[in-house]
Amino acid sequence: MVRASLESDFAEVWLEGEISNLRAPGSGHLYCTLKDQSSQIRAVIFRSAALRLRFGLEDGLQVIVRGRLSVYEPRGEYQLILDHLEPKGRGALQLAFEQLKRRLEAEGLFDAQRKRSLPVFPWTVGIVTSPTGAALRDLITVLHRRCPVLSIVLAPVQVQGADAAEQIASAIHDLNELNSIDVMIVGRGGGSMEDLWSFNEEAVVRAIAASRIPIISAVGHETDVTLADFAADARAPTPSAAAEMVAPVLAEIVERLDMFAARCRQAMTSQCFERNQRLDLMMAHLTNVRFRILSEAQQVDGAVADMREAIRARLKQVTATAQQWSHALASASPDIRVRHGMAIVPQLRSRLMGAMRYGLKQNEQQIQGYLDRLNSLSPLAILDRGYGILETVAHHQLIRDVRRVSVGEQILARLANGQLRCTVEEVSPDPSV
Repeated sequence: MVRASLESDFAEVWLEGEISNLRAPGSGHLYCTLKDQSSQIRAVIFRSAALRLRFGLEDGLQVIVRGRLSVYEPRGEYQLILDHLEPKGRGALQLAFEQLKRRLEAEGLFDAQRKRSLPVFPWTVGIVTSPTGAALRDLITVLHRRCPVLSIVLAPVQVQGADAAEQIASAIHDLNELNSIDVMIVGRGGGSMEDLWSFNEEAVVRAIAASRIPIISAVGHETDVTLADFAADARAPTPSAAAEMVAPVLAEIVERLDMFAARCRQAMTSQCFERNQRLDLMMAHLTNVRFRILSEAQQVDGAVADMREAIRARLKQVTATAQQWSHALASASPDIRVRHGMAIVPQLRSRLMGAMRYGLKQNEQQIQGYLDRLNSLSPLAILDRGYGILETVAHHQLIRDVRRVSVGEQILARLANGQLRCTVEEVSPDPSV
């Protein structure tokens, strides 16, 4: 009778107070105490009403509530059965926005380190928005105007209403599964906070944060802020601005490519000219070396001719001297002198032979000196002394600088009796040179 009387006389009660002793058992019902400076009353929010709350309850929160007064018979206590709550001084949506933002921010979903850079030249753009809204028309218009070759994949969803958040989150997941989207735009046109609330839902925010594809949030106008903006890799003030962030201007790209091609041609021409000059210098240097070798060869030929002429003159002189001695002996041929001289003939013969041998030995030494000089002037003599000539394998160019050889390169070493193919294992330039 008491409960029926209270529920009849206090069917709709509005109260303002502070929540304390908040409890949330597994049943889904919420129990608390509403109090002010002088009084308090118990209150209960049954599960059906608790599911409709946009924000979370916490001790110390000032609220304005509506409910009916009743009696909890097992304990003989009267209580308020609440069916509506709103935070004092702030709207329920604003409080829910701030509470969810703090919780997701604490999880790291809004960290700058998680943000990915947008692709410079995307081929396929995914769009998650309403198929009938003005935002889609603006997006397509701007994308095709800036870059007509872009492919667009539309995931049509509701952008407000009870099922909108679930559809948006599912569309983001589906576009990730395609493995062909380079960048994604998620958004809608402007509206009130209630209209944009789908982009504040936890399911949408977590889907954006988990996306492997870079996402641009383009919700509402420039002054509108949603939790999707914090989770996305980039935020655009409007859908049209998002399209401009995604799509490069194709005409500018073509112009830049033409400029780069011209610069490449100019650089290649300059490089070819420089290489040709270096080749001409190297060929001129090789020609000078060839001329020096030919000049040394001519000097060798002259030295050989002079040597042969000296040998002939010396032999002629020796032959003339011998003939003179023969004539002198023949002129002094009386028997007495002959018999007398026969005693000294062997001595004279020995002296003559010694003199001839001495002369021949001197001539041989002189000839050997000419030969040694000739060999010293010959390039091949250098190889006989253990030296070698290093050449490149490809063009047989002489190697004079160790800095023109790299480790692992193959070179030819020309020796006196052949050539070797070698692989460079170490290059050690002389720091003093």
